[in-house]
Amino acid sequence: MTETASAAPAGAAPVGRGHEGAARKRILDAAADLFYSHGIRGTSADRIIEAAGITKVTFYRHFRTKTDLAVAYLEQQAARERGAFEAARADVDPAGALQNIARLIGTMSCMPGFRGCAFINAAAETPDADDPVRVVVDSHRTWTRDMFAGIAAEAHVPDPDKTARQLLMLRDGAMVGGYLGEPDEISDTLQAAYLDALSAARA
Repeated sequence: MTETASAAPAGAAPVGRGHEGAARKRILDAAADLFYSHGIRGTSADRIIEAAGITKVTFYRHFRTKTDLAVAYLEQQAARERGAFEAARADVDPAGALQNIARLIGTMSCMPGFRGCAFINAAAETPDADDPVRVVVDSHRTWTRDMFAGIAAEAHVPDPDKTARQLLMLRDGAMVGGYLGEPDEISDTLQAAYLDALSAARA
């Protein structure tokens, strides 16, 4: 994904990832809404600039290209999701961690405006594995799989990596099910599936 919306103005400063000013936050907030609702490729930089109420110069001061902004958007989403998952597994046993994560996913997947997993959506738009957007997606998927592997290892299953792949696939299915079900139904079904997978892996 290489869209730039137009060449960055001469002298525009490079992206400053450590600077979280008000303008940068407005850009990211606008991008998050538009990217999630309409897709990364379906949202132009000009549309984000208009929604954020900033100038092109301000946009390019923070993000040289739309790809840089998409990466920042996904990194922000990943940080939020990781924090929520870490909190869900804190101070509980493996079964409790999976139950808490299932409740969290059930809530997330049935929220108003839900349009699926942001990372799966981004990957579907970005087939090139070397694209910076796809790199962020793959990194977060790896983190999530490793989290599940850690839970499986704590449960003393013989093959934590295999179990982690199964748990991740169940998570993906629940996110799709969010279009069709209710939070409690998604949560209860996913909890049962997680615990069944853990029990089968121990057998």
